[in-house]
Amino acid sequence: MEETAKPSIKQKFKTFLIECRRVWQVTKKPKREELKIIVKVTGLGILVIGLVGFLINMIWQLLIQ
Repeated sequence: MEETAKPSIKQKFKTFLIECRRVWQVTKKPKREELKIIVKVTGLGILVIGLVGFLINMIWQLLIQ
């Protein structure tokens, strides 16, 4: 069996920086309206997940008694 050479730490770091640069080039600052929508959707998601967790906890407590 022939082993392939593992990339060095220097090569891994260089590749990481290239990927970071690529991501940075395609990002943009959201407009005010986009930010409002993102905040609303994120807040709603947090509330839904919290509510589901609360309901599961309440059902669990009722089953234990």
